[in-house]
Amino acid sequence: MNAVSLLRPDQGPDAAVSQPALRECVARAVRRYLVDLDTQQAEGLFDFVMQEVEAPMLREVMSWYGGNQSKAALALGINRATLRKKLSQHGLL
Repeated sequence: MNAVSLLRPDQGPDAAVSQPALRECVARAVRRYLVDLDTQQAEGLFDFVMQEVEAPMLREVMSWYGGNQSKAALALGINRATLRKKLSQHGLL
């Protein structure tokens, strides 16, 4: 199993916590969702997953950078206007 070291903002570099890689978490969640659907046909799965992942990602990145939109946008690889639009769409402004 792949693992990455994650740090919370309140921890120093020696306090790394081993967590499953993000892709593994997403794979498990999607698999669980499909199993829960059972015999129903999945529709719009891509948009559903993106919506479910985007809001918590934005919330965590904004928290990590203390609400600094410029730093958060840089970390996300998007411009600040796009970040503001996404924050607004998710009710995070």
